[in-house]
Amino acid sequence: MNWKDLTIGDLVNDAMVEIQTGPFGTQLRASDYSDSGVPVINVRNIGYGNLRQDKLEFVPDTVVERLQQHILRKNDIVFGRKGAVDRHLLVSENEDGWIQGSDCIRLRILSEKINPRFISYQFCIDSHKQWMLTQCSNKSTMASLNQEVIKRIPLRIPEVSEQNKIVDVLSNYDDLIENTKRRISLLEQTARLIFKEWFVHFRFPGHEDVKIIDGVPAGWRKVFVPDIIEINPAERVEKGKEIRYVPMSSLSETGMTINLREVENRDKPTSVKFRNGDTLLARITPCLENGKTAYVNFLQQDEVACGSTEFIVLRGRRVSSYFVYCLARTYEFREHAIKSMIGSSGRQRVQISCFNEFQLVLPPTSLLEQFNEIARNCFETIANLQRQNDLLIEARDLLLPRLLKGEIQL
Repeated sequence: MNWKDLTIGDLVNDAMVEIQTGPFGTQLRASDYSDSGVPVINVRNIGYGNLRQDKLEFVPDTVVERLQQHILRKNDIVFGRKGAVDRHLLVSENEDGWIQGSDCIRLRILSEKINPRFISYQFCIDSHKQWMLTQCSNKSTMASLNQEVIKRIPLRIPEVSEQNKIVDVLSNYDDLIENTKRRISLLEQTARLIFKEWFVHFRFPGHEDVKIIDGVPAGWRKVFVPDIIEINPAERVEKGKEIRYVPMSSLSETGMTINLREVENRDKPTSVKFRNGDTLLARITPCLENGKTAYVNFLQQDEVACGSTEFIVLRGRRVSSYFVYCLARTYEFREHAIKSMIGSSGRQRVQISCFNEFQLVLPPTSLLEQFNEIARNCFETIANLQRQNDLLIEARDLLLPRLLKGEIQL
């Protein structure tokens, strides 16, 4: 196969790509941002080829009009200039017309001889990520990226027909993975919406025939969290035995699943231990405010794992694990925890004692069982789908470097 070794700089010199640094200084001021309008891509929104929706910011059309050269198009590649220099975003159709932020650099492919998604896949290889971190590292300051570093990025590129074949193979994996993620999200939303309807808004089956007395449905009773949920349950583990460790970074801000690629094996456990069915709640700012919460479902039967000491472990005592997780995701529960935080700015933590004061109303056993049956189906299907996705991701990640180095001929 005819593969060429070159750099981004070679492509710039041949007018096959162009590089654009984000708007500086007075071009995009803090006062230009608005509550709605055209989204702006900042470093925190850049993943590994994908978009991170966290805390998107917006500017009005009047700002967009004067920042024409910073408008993003489909298939642009966006880098962050500070910190996360090993990440990039391949702009999709959804982000077409958005604006690149001041802390970003945009790469635009101008030649039909290069498939932008092929380049994006090259940037997903571990060797590239490590190269970027090494090139941009500075012992005294945060990693910093500029156009000169981008021009030095090494590439290995075949003919465009071969690029397209490779992209087709990898895209099929990505499409399956994303479709599965969407199914997982919908199943979780179903369980959480039912919980909210039945146990927060009291629109449970047959609610029309139940009297409300002092704001509580007849037959329901008020309880405090420790009455039905165990906080940080004690667990013993065999001394010297390897144990799985879940870091804070492996938790999602929007869903229950844990990123198993970030789970480690350790010789020594932390003080935070848990089993399948437990809920992990971040207790530190800003992780809790951002939504980091997880449902543990990847362990073997009777296996105990450990995690970040900034987790609070919640385990159902008189309610199911599904009830506990859905409760932990409610606005009321989280706000109560957030208001209890104390500590220095940026490192505030939830006070465990706050749960002693959080009161909720517990429905009759028959209604709990009805909810558990629905939620169990959702949660078990999610666990199966997640296992399928983990296998797909593993297969894709094994193929990725071999395909992009020309070691496999299609």
